Amino acid sequence: MEHKGFTVWLTGLSGAGKSTIAEAVAAELRGRGFKVEVLDGDVVRTNLSKGLGFSKEDRDTNIRRIAFVAHLLSRNNVVAITAAISPYRAIRDEARAMIGNFVEVFADAPLAVCEERDTKGLYAKARSGELKGFTGVDDPYEAPLNAEVVCHTDKESLDESLAKVMAKLEELRYLEQVG
Repeated sequence: MEHKGFTVWLTGLSGAGKSTIAEAVAAELRGRGFKVEVLDGDVVRTNLSKGLGFSKEDRDTNIRRIAFVAHLLSRNNVVAITAAISPYRAIRDEARAMIGNFVEVFADAPLAVCEERDTKGLYAKARSGELKGFTGVDDPYEAPLNAEVVCHTDKESLDESLAKVMAKLEELRYLEQVG
C-alpha cells in the first residue's frame, strides 16, 4: 500500500522549535510506514542554497528552492517536512500554491523565549549589531494568518505539539493509504 505525498511546512522564529517538531513528526510518520524527508532550513542553506545571503530576495530564493524540492518529493508520494523560518507570508503562500498538498504549522513562541533558547548565539549577535537583518530583531517575521496548526511551543510539550500536527493530518485525510 502507498500513501500520498504531502508537505508539512513548519514556520516560526529561530529557536521556536521547528526542527524539534519536524523530527518528531518525521519519526511518527516513518513509524507508520511513510517515506519521509526533512528539509531543515540550516541544512538546505549549507547545501542547496550555499552562497545566498539574507536579503529579502535571497530569502525568497531559498524558500522557493525548498518549496521546489518539497513539491518534487510530495508528488512522488514522499512526505516532505520543512523547517525553515520562511519569514514572509507571500512566499509561503507561493510555496503552498506550488506544492498543493500543504499543511502549514506555525511554531509560535514569543521572541523572548526564542532568545532564551538561542543555542547558536544568533540573537546575541543580532542584538550587538554583529549580525544584520536577523528575523525578529531587525528584519520582520510575518506570522501566518491561517495556519492549519499552531503549536505554542512555550506552553506545550513536544508530545502535545506532535499530537496537534498528527490530528490535523488525520483530519485532512493525509494519513490514509491509497492504491
